[in-house]
Amino acid sequence: MDSASLQPSLYTVKAVFILDNDGNRLLSKYYDPELYPSMKEQKNFERNVFNKTHKADNEIAFLEGLTIVYKGSIDLFFYVVGSAQENELMLMSVLNCLFDSLSHILRKNVERRCLLDNMDGVFLVVDEIIDGGVILESDPQQVLQKVNYRADENPLSEQSVAQVLQSAKEQIKWSILK
Repeated sequence: MDSASLQPSLYTVKAVFILDNDGNRLLSKYYDPELYPSMKEQKNFERNVFNKTHKADNEIAFLEGLTIVYKGSIDLFFYVVGSAQENELMLMSVLNCLFDSLSHILRKNVERRCLLDNMDGVFLVVDEIIDGGVILESDPQQVLQKVNYRADENPLSEQSVAQVLQSAKEQIKWSILK
């Protein structure tokens, strides 16, 4: 192994994906364009990961030179992928933050139907936790605060365009006044 591959890097997450209990992709984000450049390669990788992990009681797997941490819930499987040299605890903190944030957004109902009904919030959460493979946040409360998503509010998909625009205008007005 060359010393360049062992250098510390901020780019710790190679991919994040959520699969249903049949192994079908519900969400995926790949942060390393060289890892699996085509959709076909990505889906093949996801199928291999699912086949190795869906019946296991572990939380970590090593496959194709990658470290994969995962968690299952009802009919969903959550995966965070890093390089073989990546710290498993860092990857697990990302996975736990993702799961806990989504649990809050989905009102503790972490299942396929609810996830699909709230995909806008799911993408916001993923983007607040990871940006381009760099871990930005691992505290679910901070993530929820950043996406301004509360369980008692209407999800974005249930708001009208006028309500969203009005909310944006109010936020801009308050930020200008500060």
